[in-house]
Amino acid sequence: MTVRQPSTATGATRARAPRGAAAPVVRARRIRTRRRLRAADILATLLWTSAAIAVALYLSYGGLSYVTDVASAVSALGIVTGLVGTDLILVMLVLAARIPFIDRTVGQDVAMAQHRRLGKPALYLILAHGVLLTAGYALSDGSNVFAETISLFNTPDMASAYLGVGLLVAVVVSSLVAVRRRFPYEVWHAIHLLSYAAVLVALPHQLSAGGVLADGTVQRVYWLALYVLAFGSIGWFRFVVPVIRSYRHAITVSGIEAIAPGVVSIHLAGRHLDRLQTAGGQYAIWRFWTGGTWWHAHPISFSAVPTATSARITVRDLGAGSRALASVRPGTRVSIEGPYGLFTDAARTSPHLAVVAAGIGITPIRSLLEHSRLTPGEATVLLRGTDDSQSYLWDEVGALSRTAGSAIYAMIGPRPRGLDTWMSAEALSAGVTISSVFPRLADSDLYVCGPQAWTDLVVRDAKAAGLPDRQIHVERFDW
Repeated sequence: MTVRQPSTATGATRARAPRGAAAPVVRARRIRTRRRLRAADILATLLWTSAAIAVALYLSYGGLSYVTDVASAVSALGIVTGLVGTDLILVMLVLAARIPFIDRTVGQDVAMAQHRRLGKPALYLILAHGVLLTAGYALSDGSNVFAETISLFNTPDMASAYLGVGLLVAVVVSSLVAVRRRFPYEVWHAIHLLSYAAVLVALPHQLSAGGVLADGTVQRVYWLALYVLAFGSIGWFRFVVPVIRSYRHAITVSGIEAIAPGVVSIHLAGRHLDRLQTAGGQYAIWRFWTGGTWWHAHPISFSAVPTATSARITVRDLGAGSRALASVRPGTRVSIEGPYGLFTDAARTSPHLAVVAAGIGITPIRSLLEHSRLTPGEATVLLRGTDDSQSYLWDEVGALSRTAGSAIYAMIGPRPRGLDTWMSAEALSAGVTISSVFPRLADSDLYVCGPQAWTDLVVRDAKAAGLPDRQIHVERFDW
């Protein structure tokens, strides 16, 4: 059989959980989900409202009163595009600040996906701002665009504005998938940090814009508040909180355990690690303070729920950075940012749980199952591997499933050539579908973790089977 119970999970049961006992839990989950979705809607509304407020304040302070001819109309449009573009950049910084409320509401992966989507519109608006203002001033002065550009470049604060635009272009271009793949992560990340500089160097230009942000106006207060929110959030949640948390918990490496070729579990020791309040399925961003690894931050899931004095992560060799972690010595100090993520039991809405894991994607699944309070028959777990060498932590998942009375299966074998499928060739030829593996799929929350392209195929089949987005949970680290 291609789809079978692993030898470590024999005796797993598919008994149904008592409906009467499960109903209050399901209702509580749905109420919690509705609240979270409402909060997500409020966040999205605030995102676009901030841009609308920026334009409204400009208009309320007589922005249109300066429009008397074509030149002034073009200049006014340039001011509006600049205001909206700058607002979107500040919103992007807030989304990237790892604010706990945003993480608990939409998840860091969703926040960063929105951050990426805003990048191009923000850049286009800032470029339009420069072009329209230059054209408007040229029309007003009766000069050409090139002469006006040179003239503007020599005015106070405009050189820094042009520098900010150049930095922003570098950030957006380096974030394009085709370009990003050509850089090591560390180089791309260093370029991306230029977005902070791009906003800061343009600030003097914005505040010196005469009547647009005149001293003492509500407009000026609003924009200063946005800058404080964006950079204050970055400074506090990206730098201050991780430093305090790392110092408080004093995390060090206590041992390295080989799991499989190219896969190790890193055992960590520290103080009061349970106070991190890590939920099963979450990840943190780790920095190991050795000469060869200190400069590389690693987003890695917990492969076990932390105790008061210990934690564990499991890492696969996916490049030079992760490969170096296998040689980290016991006693090495470790910094932590997090925990983060909504790939947890808290995101569930349905009475049943369906889990699909492949490769190193087993790590958040293992801690998710450990942390979840499951009744017999509530969960069904499918472990996927090309061959037996990819069965990382399967024995532990099998033991957890036996204890909880969950059904657990393994699908082992290569995928068929020429077909976009996440299943093995043998399973596909036998007529196996996602609905046959999970017969109660419609009443389940589906958690999927594995290689990104493979995960997308599982999600595609789940949606084709009628499963709504709110019942599908995926943690992405490709941001």
